[in-house]
Amino acid sequence: MRASDIGMLISVGRPQLSPDGAFAVVATSRPDLTANRNVGQLWRIELPSGRRRRLTRGVADAMPRLSPDSSRIAFLRADARKRAQVWVVPSVGGEPVQATDAPIGVTEFAWSPDGARLAYVASVAEPGRYGTVEGLDAASEPPRRVTGIRWHANGSGYIVDRVSELFLIDAPDVDAEPFYDPAPSPNDESAPKRPVVPASAQRLTEGTTSYALPAFTADGAEVLVVASDIEPRHPDLRSQLVAIAVDGSGSRVVVGRDARLSIHEVAVAADGTVALLASDVGADGVDFIAAAVDLYVLEDGAPRRLTDPDELDLGEGGTHITFDGADLLVQHRTRGRVHLKRVARDGTVGTVLDGDVDVSGHASAAGVVVASAATPDSSGELLVAGAGAVTDFGGAARGAGTVTPREIEVAGRDGYPVHGWVATPEGDGPFPVILQIHGGPYAAYGIHLFDETQVLVDAGYAVVYCNPRGSAGYGRAHGRAIRQAMGTVDLTDVLDFLDGAVASDDRLDGSRVGVQGGSYGGYLTAWTIAHDHRFAGAIVERGFLDPASFQGTSDIGTFFGDEYVGTDAADISRQSPMAVVSQVTTPTLVIHSELDFRCPLEQATRYYSALKRAGTDAELLIFPGENHELSRSGQPRHRIERFAAILDWWNRHLPIEQGGAK
Repeated sequence: MRASDIGMLISVGRPQLSPDGAFAVVATSRPDLTANRNVGQLWRIELPSGRRRRLTRGVADAMPRLSPDSSRIAFLRADARKRAQVWVVPSVGGEPVQATDAPIGVTEFAWSPDGARLAYVASVAEPGRYGTVEGLDAASEPPRRVTGIRWHANGSGYIVDRVSELFLIDAPDVDAEPFYDPAPSPNDESAPKRPVVPASAQRLTEGTTSYALPAFTADGAEVLVVASDIEPRHPDLRSQLVAIAVDGSGSRVVVGRDARLSIHEVAVAADGTVALLASDVGADGVDFIAAAVDLYVLEDGAPRRLTDPDELDLGEGGTHITFDGADLLVQHRTRGRVHLKRVARDGTVGTVLDGDVDVSGHASAAGVVVASAATPDSSGELLVAGAGAVTDFGGAARGAGTVTPREIEVAGRDGYPVHGWVATPEGDGPFPVILQIHGGPYAAYGIHLFDETQVLVDAGYAVVYCNPRGSAGYGRAHGRAIRQAMGTVDLTDVLDFLDGAVASDDRLDGSRVGVQGGSYGGYLTAWTIAHDHRFAGAIVERGFLDPASFQGTSDIGTFFGDEYVGTDAADISRQSPMAVVSQVTTPTLVIHSELDFRCPLEQATRYYSALKRAGTDAELLIFPGENHELSRSGQPRHRIERFAAILDWWNRHLPIEQGGAK
């Protein structure tokens, strides 16, 4: 697979399933080089045949939600001003009808149980900002006053001046007569134009609290939302579950901060039972490292935990929960895979989907369970439990010549098992080796088709990658092993895995190795080359490189570094790549994005400057207009240019053929 093949990587979003289990609806997304953006539409997939047809033809239609009777689909699409709005289309296909006209766009929405209304969350800007005054550009806006500890977010920019509020509208009638502008009349030149969208939305909230994850109660009288302060005064990841009356009569707290939960998902059963996917972040609200993410149901006004975090790793923001009769479906991370599990009200756990799958979404109805999942040879398919994949969105990528990595486990120097993969080109070798290190740290490499690895293998490199201590999917103790001990066992784990992988395959040339990683992987790459000088070159991308300055510049700086490296100056220095940058002799390419607010650009520029001052061979590559997600969802042309720069760097410092560039 070459870099130019990324347009073949089609991902499949969270599926929707009709109440009778007869059809599913999904949104797909893929990079498009011509449009230079991710594009995608909605698809209807008949079950069990898998026959599919495209329902919409927008540029980037996303987040489909079936109405309770499955006759309509609400989804997000950008309007003429590039603001995400809710649109509604018949589930058999047809012309979508715009349902909202939020000034700076909609982020989330939900159907009422009777299908008559839609609740949605949209940001409300301070007057005069974000295009709310025609002709007033961002540079002419008034200054922002910040009084709390958080004011921006990666991918969003400033957030302190726009609060996410809850709104309610009547769902549009997709069979109604279309709207028409009246023709000019000589007798009535002031004839009003009919609206493009339905009547004004009812605003249910107002103030300094932001709301997310709307879900109607079973009787439709209230909307449950997760509430958090827009401008907190101190670090606190705890959230509240609040019920907002749809008649505007008020609100009530359902789950307060005293429950110590950071709520990631809310689900409501037909019988009124409310379930939560939430992390216990402790009494101080910041114990987030390998936090206990569990399934809860509300009983007698309080959450009751159904799962054991040492048995199931339920992930965080990217996962969700679904009622399946009286049971609940959850997604369990384990050893580079994500399986679908069923949890009964008594806590009994059963398996619905396992094997080599990375489940990203699921749905259940009428005894049918479907899931969207990546596999070793596809970025996304729709699977039916008990029947397997019913789509072939990954067919083109398979035809591009992808390889299936070999899974191994290596015993580290302290006897600890390190699990990972080795991907090699065809042939007898010897192949130069690149050690890849993932971000997070509490994340994981997995079995899914991964363009980063495939492009390097196509270029002739063997790629070695693993999930060292600090990663997810191996139990909480594994994930918490590097808390205030970064650069210790995680360093030895990746190096021991590299040594074990080379020893396991004589086609791998252990005398010619490179290392690269992004985010936390950028941190560990920078740390590695300061302590091990075997590498011919290194690539440090979007790295967490100076914990001291990270606190005042990153969108997560108020809590991330405090928990991972501590607050004592000596402890911070002991775990800081900037503190040991003078020890680096490895030629290093530093890659960063201009609008990265997770690991801000100053992390890269200061690290690069220190390398140059020390006389180390180094280059800096900065991508304009991109944020922390460049390699995953950045502009496709930038993604191609990034791959070109990476391959050029390795061709100069770790050529495929010994003795010179290929």
